[in-house]
Amino acid sequence: MSDEASRYLLKCEGLAAPRHAPVREHFELAFREFGLPLGMRSDNGPPFASTAVGGLSVLSVWWIRLGIVPLRTAPASPQENGVHERMHRTLKAEATRPAEHDLAAQQRTFDRFRHEFNDERPHEALGMKPPARVYTPSPRRMPERLREPEYGEEFAVRRLTAAGTFSFRHVKFNLSFVLGGAMIGLREVAEGRHEVIYGPVRLGYLDETSGKPRFEKA
Repeated sequence: MSDEASRYLLKCEGLAAPRHAPVREHFELAFREFGLPLGMRSDNGPPFASTAVGGLSVLSVWWIRLGIVPLRTAPASPQENGVHERMHRTLKAEATRPAEHDLAAQQRTFDRFRHEFNDERPHEALGMKPPARVYTPSPRRMPERLREPEYGEEFAVRRLTAAGTFSFRHVKFNLSFVLGGAMIGLREVAEGRHEVIYGPVRLGYLDETSGKPRFEKA
């Protein structure tokens, strides 16, 4: 996890698999130490994204409830996250080739790399300063309670069931379990056509122009 503006490497942790629980734990540690970002750019793989509506995952729904906008790169477009990808190339070359014999030893290597990258290595884009001399933590602190997104007066608000379903015009729609219990907003954008959003993310459209309402994923 890195700060794009300063190149500062906030986290470099080795995990056995990209599962939600351990990844969220490290994000929470980082947010409590460094503050909350306004946005989080990632690729489209788990646990950052999924094939659910809006590409949302359990992790990115949590980000939204923290006031963080998920920013995903287009498929097969790592250049859209170029600063982070360049750091990845350096990390792989210097800290994983060859890999250590176990995860504990690998983590010690990651920790050494992070210290050198942040505190010792000059970066041309930073006027030949190391990231630690440029980085400043976010003033947005980690809240003790999560909040659902707020919507304007033009939106009708619906709370999803624990399974991620809701009803519209007496028709039941199943969005996704990742949105279980969430508050979504519906706004009419044309006659008989409603945009459906969760916070900053468009989920799709409800269309009732042909009679029975149907949901179209974004």
